[in-house]
Parts: sequence; structure tokens; C-alpha cells
Amino acid sequence: MSNPIPTPSVPAPDILRCAYAELVVTDLAASRKFYVDVLGLHVTEEDENQIYLRSFEEFIHHNLVLTQGPVAALKAMAFRVRSNADVDAAEAYYKELGCRTERRTEGFVKGIGDSVRVEDPLGFPYEFFFETEHVERLHMRYDIYSAGELVRLDHFNQVTPDVQRGRGYLEDLGFRVTEDIKDEEGTTYAAWMHRKGTVHDTALTGGDGPRLHHVAFSTHEKHNIIQICDKMGALRMSDRIERGPGRHGVSNAFYLYILDPDDHRIEIYTQDYYTGDPDNPVITWDVHDNQRRDWWGNPVVPSWYTEASKVLDLDGNVQELIERTDSSEMAVTVGADGFSYTREKDEDGTYRGEAAKGFKLGNQL
Repeated sequence: MSNPIPTPSVPAPDILRCAYAELVVTDLAASRKFYVDVLGLHVTEEDENQIYLRSFEEFIHHNLVLTQGPVAALKAMAFRVRSNADVDAAEAYYKELGCRTERRTEGFVKGIGDSVRVEDPLGFPYEFFFETEHVERLHMRYDIYSAGELVRLDHFNQVTPDVQRGRGYLEDLGFRVTEDIKDEEGTTYAAWMHRKGTVHDTALTGGDGPRLHHVAFSTHEKHNIIQICDKMGALRMSDRIERGPGRHGVSNAFYLYILDPDDHRIEIYTQDYYTGDPDNPVITWDVHDNQRRDWWGNPVVPSWYTEASKVLDLDGNVQELIERTDSSEMAVTVGADGFSYTREKDEDGTYRGEAAKGFKLGNQL
């Protein structure tokens, strides 16, 4: 890790969970069709410039804001904190880090009160808030429950050049690592970090950044995800299914990645595991383990590694990218000389008489 981010002397805010994302979209009507008509998110309110959406079990005003704009990008990723005092703490914390901060007692979007937005040390627009308007929690409204119902906002995933540097910063902020991907040389390719006691509230993926890799919503069951695939197929939208369905090795969750009309990536996610104990063990995956990204060993399409959403600063300008100088996960596992294994320490291939370690050539991954 180069240029580590210093730890402020003031306390970090007590973050409860990831709460909402604000995405800039270039065609609000097309985005409404995708998120409401196809995915079934529930409209809290809307006007000609913004749509406020929430998941089935949510009681705060929204989990997703779609804002009309000229360039598709992430405008904010918001975390709820335990109290208004923690909004003060967040402001002080980032000011000591030398980051740009902006405080609005009336909130930056509808339904959210006193909050602070920051340009964090990794270049991401974070928001911290406690005050929020409560709305009807739909968790028992089975009369409107769809076959592919999205029930919770689960996590964000951020692309950043130096994962280890970002990991240290988020650990100082109070996040705990549940899983990571490394190689024998110690290079960190990705890390999963949580506050709410699941596998992650946000994750760091190595690459040119800052960029937003995806926003993830949970379903109750695997069959909900399969229904989304069937629905998108019936609507002749199968080209917007980027990857999956499948089961992750990391997180153990069942997953699907789809692209909205602006190519913002949305993950549909279910059935990860509890991580809330203070001594929850960290699981480290070898970058060459063929089952880390997909438990069944299925291919990871190149776009999943290379494409991601732009990120805005607090003035609405697109943040410049910083190039990753560490090894690329795609290059070391999918490149011409990249090998991934299925069975570690099976050097002679004695497992059922198959190839040693279950090696696959890189272009099969």
C-alpha cells in the first residue's frame, strides 16, 4: 500500500448501514420503466426531474434516487448513521482528513433531513444522515408482492486503484472485512466490508477509479432472481443480463447482474450469511481459485471487470480516473497465461482421476 490515508484523531461516525444511492440517468422515463415496470421497485414520489424508489421492506423514504442529468453517473452513496451527533462526527472526521464537505440541514434530496456529503479520500461522494421521513413499510403487502420482489438495499461496490489503501481507510471508518481476494505476493484484488452484520455494505474492487461497480438489492429467495431473468427474457431484454444467475464463492450469495438503460450495473442478490459477531473470521480467497467469483466455476465476462459507472464530485463534475498499477484480476486469471484451479493442493490430479487441481486454461474462465 502506498500513500496510506491517515487516521483522524476525532471519532468516526457510527454507521448503521448503506441506505440509498443517487444515480444520474440520461432518460428518466426509460429508467422508470426499468426500475419500476421491470424490477418492481416502489415509487415514493416523483417529479419531472427525479424519481424516489424504495424496496419492499424499507421504511425510510427511499433506497434509490434517479436524477435526470446530462451524464450517467453516481451522484451519492448514502449511509445512515445512529444519530444527528454522528452527522456532526462525520463532518468533523472528513474535515480533519482534508476532504471537501458540504452540510445541508434540509438535506440534499427529498425525504432526508440534516446530512453531510463529502468527497472522500478515494474520490467517492459519500453522504451521512440520520433524519429521514418514514413511509409505509410494505413488508406485509403481499397483494402487491411481485414474483421477483426486491426487498432490501444490500450493498454498494466501488472500483478503486489501491484496494489495500481503501481497506485501511474504511476500517478506520468502522467497517469490518468479511472476505478478500489476494495472491501469493500479497496483492489485494478485492475486499468486502460491512456495518450491518451481513457480508458487506460496500466492497472495494481493484481497477481504475473512482467508479461505481454496482448497487445491489436483495430478494427473499433464489426463485425471485430466476423470475427476473424469465421476465427480462419475455420482454426481449436478455441483452441487459450481463452475468448470472449463479452463486458466488465470495459471500456464498446467489446473484444476477443486469444493466439499466444507462449501463449502471445492478446486482440482484440473496442468501449470504451473518457476520455480526466481533470475532467473525475473515475468509481470504486465492485470486487463482476458479470458484471465488462463481461457485460453479462459470466464466466472468470481461465487461464485469472493465466497465463501471462514472462518479461525480460535489459540483457535479466527473471525477478523473486514477489508474490501477497493481495487477489486474482479469489479467492474472483470464489472460493468455492465466490459470485458475478448482482443487487446491491436488498436485497429481488424484481427485477422481481428473486433471491436477482441476486447472482450466485462462480463456475458458
